[in-house]
Amino acid sequence: MNSFGFALPGRVMFGRGEAQKAPALIRAFGGRGIVVHGADPLRAEWLVRSLQDQGAEVATIACPTEPTLPMLEAALAQARGAGADWVAGLGGGATLDLGKALAALLPAPGGIMDHLEVVGRGLPLARPPLPYVALPTTAGTGAEATRNAVIGLPDYGRKVSIRDERMLPRIAIVDPALTDGCPAAVTLASGLDAVAQVIEPYVSARATPFTDALVLPVIETGLRALVTLMRIEDADARDRLAWTSLCGGIALANGGLGAVHGLAGVIGGVMPAAHGAICGALLGPVLEMNRRLLPGSGRIAKVCGILGEVFSVPTAKGPRALADWAKASGLPGLVAQGLDPASHRAVVEASLSSSSMKGNPVAPPLAELEAVLTAAG
Repeated sequence: MNSFGFALPGRVMFGRGEAQKAPALIRAFGGRGIVVHGADPLRAEWLVRSLQDQGAEVATIACPTEPTLPMLEAALAQARGAGADWVAGLGGGATLDLGKALAALLPAPGGIMDHLEVVGRGLPLARPPLPYVALPTTAGTGAEATRNAVIGLPDYGRKVSIRDERMLPRIAIVDPALTDGCPAAVTLASGLDAVAQVIEPYVSARATPFTDALVLPVIETGLRALVTLMRIEDADARDRLAWTSLCGGIALANGGLGAVHGLAGVIGGVMPAAHGAICGALLGPVLEMNRRLLPGSGRIAKVCGILGEVFSVPTAKGPRALADWAKASGLPGLVAQGLDPASHRAVVEASLSSSSMKGNPVAPPLAELEAVLTAAG
């Protein structure tokens, strides 16, 4: 067995009702802080008021879209006057990433570009981040358990990360009740991202016994939960999908991903579509590509077999069945999301340098990746 290690949030709390413990836990980090929330501030009102009732001074910052460099610059300018002892993020993966970036950069003496990968200097943080508490309201990215924050750079046409092991949240509170009633389109896109993030670490070239133990049991669990939620609102399915998302976040932070996320990181930088929707469109075609390029892979065959069981098709048709189901459930293809087919070659070439692509179980030829983009369109 090869050597491996793993890193986790300081504390993970999972279950319905756990979010109600958040105000006291956050308040214990100090008397002043910042709550980062999504586009609708009313969804964070319960947390802000509870913190204020406990004597905390709370500033709020909205994250209405996936975070970009200008948005992060504006948020930092606003946050620096708050004298924050802590940062809390309440929202989807985009919100959690913006909060994570703020917690990391507020104590940092340098600028944002000092720490951005690929387009910046990619330096580690010179000082520890502020204590960060993450409360996801979607089951998708697993950002409550990762050590990076993804930031879009419109001028570069890329999405890149600020990354440091100390960026793992001090506390991750995964309360599935916060995802109840999530709109179907958001549930579908974020849920497919959650499923991708338990499939890719399992077939990844960087898989470990630790990541295997986390993700293999929940591939079918998460997918069946998502199928259920596309038919009815179901609390048990919400719970299972939230658990899948958390397992995926831990696994990707401690193992690797693959071509789905290698391509998605580039595509997300050239069009404003949601990350989960991009990953959802890519997942079936990438699995089919990997199955074809590695016909002897027991891991890929196992995943395809799970898909076959869920969608009642032969193993070999599992990836296609997943793609067809996602489309029938309302997931738009990449062209409908805004990707110009003329950009396929540029996207593919840029994706080869991504850390996620390096985790794919096989190094795919450019023509195969272009075929994936066509199939996902």
